[in-house]
Amino acid sequence: MGQTVVPLSSILGKPAAGGCAAKACGTASGSDDLPPEIWAKVKDHPCYSEDAHHYFARMHVAVAPACNIQCNYCNRKYDCANESRPGVTSERLTPEQAAIKVLAVAAEVPQLSVLGVAGPGDALYDAKRTFETFDRVSQVLPDLKFCLSTNGLALPDQVDAIAERNIDHVTITINMVDPEIGARIYPWIFFRGRRWTGIEAARILHERQMEGLERLSAKGVLIKVNSVMIPGVNDQHLVAVNAAIRARGAFLHNILPLISDPAHGTRFGLDGQRGPSPAELKDLQDQLPGQASLMRHCRQCRADAVGMLGEDRCQDFTLDQLPETVAYDPRPRELYREVVERERAQRQASAEASRRILALLSAPARLVAICSKGGGRINQHFGHAREFLVYEVDGRGVRFVGHRKAQNYCLGGDGDDDRLEGIIAALEGIDTVFAAKIGACPKRDLAAAGISVVDGYAQAYVETALAEWFRGSLAADRQARA
Repeated sequence: MGQTVVPLSSILGKPAAGGCAAKACGTASGSDDLPPEIWAKVKDHPCYSEDAHHYFARMHVAVAPACNIQCNYCNRKYDCANESRPGVTSERLTPEQAAIKVLAVAAEVPQLSVLGVAGPGDALYDAKRTFETFDRVSQVLPDLKFCLSTNGLALPDQVDAIAERNIDHVTITINMVDPEIGARIYPWIFFRGRRWTGIEAARILHERQMEGLERLSAKGVLIKVNSVMIPGVNDQHLVAVNAAIRARGAFLHNILPLISDPAHGTRFGLDGQRGPSPAELKDLQDQLPGQASLMRHCRQCRADAVGMLGEDRCQDFTLDQLPETVAYDPRPRELYREVVERERAQRQASAEASRRILALLSAPARLVAICSKGGGRINQHFGHAREFLVYEVDGRGVRFVGHRKAQNYCLGGDGDDDRLEGIIAALEGIDTVFAAKIGACPKRDLAAAGISVVDGYAQAYVETALAEWFRGSLAADRQARA
């Protein structure tokens, strides 16, 4: 199939009535752990599969600015290009503009597999704009997976419209199943033409969320539930939330740490409500049953995010940079998928060998951090890392447990001591850092902080490196004690 030149007029025209996306719009599970029909849906979706997030990119289009609830942790502040948090966008788009932008991104980013509407308000309170966007894009990029995010208040009214469009990935933010706790999170909701407050508002929201979740699940839609962990408000209550959503068919549960910087102007931020530490977040996640159905790789993306998880190229595709005519060639994306399938097969074989090695070992789990640019490999210089992938390793295997964000250490080729202090703080509780390369100075300073550094596994798969390192470290410990 050759290159297709798509004039913008073809997208700006009237969308097809009830347009339909391609079929198949994360767990750590792979093809051996899930039914084939479910694996087909999640294998290329970076938010629903921890494996996929190493290979595939997502794109959010900010076509839904209005919202029908107010959350104490949210401030939909625009034109803030240097922030990465939900509700933030530099541009609000019409459905026509969004379709143009999606095609331009697809022409430049072969990893793109998913288009989502995540605000900056609520995708279903602005359902007309959301669905029109999907209808337009499905005409020119039918292979994209479609997904949307919602607070759930308007969800029951839109279940049939979602299913008709094969939007088979939906994220619902559910922070409580007890309205008394909900009243501490939501000052008000707007429902059936009026504003509701207090416990009554939280009760309505809760009932609508549960109804929407049950009805979507009955239609075979994969549902990810996001819950914001707010220490002292709903942190222990999220165990009950997990039980309620699992009983109603949620596919994934994603526990997000509260972002509470006062500079963001949120109610919780201004009131001094703190967010959880990485250790507190992990402790809560570890309490929940069904660990395979927990998402741990979320980056709390902007409403206009573009690119791989952990990176954001939204500023590369602002409206003023888009061409009048997009020359779209599907072959790079097709070839990229072929490469990914080969890479996945190699990584899976490597992971199997690593599991056999670790199964023979018995020792307490160790928490390690990886510098990676993707592909499940140790392939990034320490000084360039803006985040660290955190894994736990013991005799049961290698498990991804989260990530830690930090400012990159190197600036123009030189290290920044102030930034290194922030990195060390972000790595609290980490035993060892793995990097493709690291300079002598940061290696020494990390060691002084009790964090060892390993740079002898450049380009190796994470599972292979950690299994070999864990086995070697245990052998060295036994020799030292002898």
